[in-house]
Amino acid sequence: MENEIDVVLEDERWEEAVPDLGAFVRGAVEAALAVLPPEGPVEVSVVLTDDEAVQELNRTWRGKDKPTNVLSFPAGHPHGGGLRPLGDVVLAYDTMLRESGEQSKPLGHHLAHLLVHGTLHLLGQDHETDEAEAEAMEALEVTALRRLGIPDPYGDTVD
Repeated sequence: MENEIDVVLEDERWEEAVPDLGAFVRGAVEAALAVLPPEGPVEVSVVLTDDEAVQELNRTWRGKDKPTNVLSFPAGHPHGGGLRPLGDVVLAYDTMLRESGEQSKPLGHHLAHLLVHGTLHLLGQDHETDEAEAEAMEALEVTALRRLGIPDPYGDTVD
């Protein structure tokens, strides 16, 4: 059984971000799953939406009344048999686009990074509580992105 990666398009502007958006999203999520393999096949939902929707989620679930680039919502307890729900990754188009420009990074590179980052959160990685954990998560991100042919997002230059 293979992983199932569902892509939910809530904002049509995402279709302009990269060619073959669905395959791109699935490839980035699979790259993250490859560097930190879960036990057995999983299901991941990726929601491509806008700043307004992400701000509402961020306010409701994290108490932060502002949009952010990506949110991850790990699934609860696994159910019996079949695919194990891993959780949801939700991305804000407006913030992702703005950050890509501010960081002078190709849009596809930044999108892949956010997808990998969000998926690693679903797999239990954290960067907010401990510096060593943050460094380990960054190393996993760099490895996953390398699998996609994308340079280190934390490096000084973009190839």
